[in-house]
Amino acid sequence: MSEVAVRMRLLQQSFDAFDESAAARLGLNRTDLRCLDLILAKDPMAAGELTTAAKLSPAATTTAIDRLERAGFVTRSRDAANRRRVLVAATEAARAAEREVYGPLGEAGTSALRRYGEEQLAVIIDFLETARRVQEEQTARLKKLPVRE
Repeated sequence: MSEVAVRMRLLQQSFDAFDESAAARLGLNRTDLRCLDLILAKDPMAAGELTTAAKLSPAATTTAIDRLERAGFVTRSRDAANRRRVLVAATEAARAAEREVYGPLGEAGTSALRRYGEEQLAVIIDFLETARRVQEEQTARLKKLPVRE
């Protein structure tokens, strides 16, 4: 089991390193990259939804949207059904950046997974879902603890 924990830690570090490189490539900080990823996944996205999904304050969300807009990755518009609601949409530049940065990663991952059979893939999927659930539970646990000073 300790070898699995070590490999998970190394995997997390590789994700962090990739995200850092992706953010640098796009001229963004990590928070803005996370926001852009959320917007690309649910395009368009209400600013309030982004605040919740990114776990940011409304002011921090506005600042991130401002930076993404200046970088040419998003546009803002009023929701036609609710004029008080602001929608944030990915631009073609954002989609092109997504293809450039994440396309090759997806292709390499798909290629690497071809060596596994259906039963093995089912175990991998189960493991990943279990790991995600554990991570979310532990994140919630940490949030309940007092902040060290």
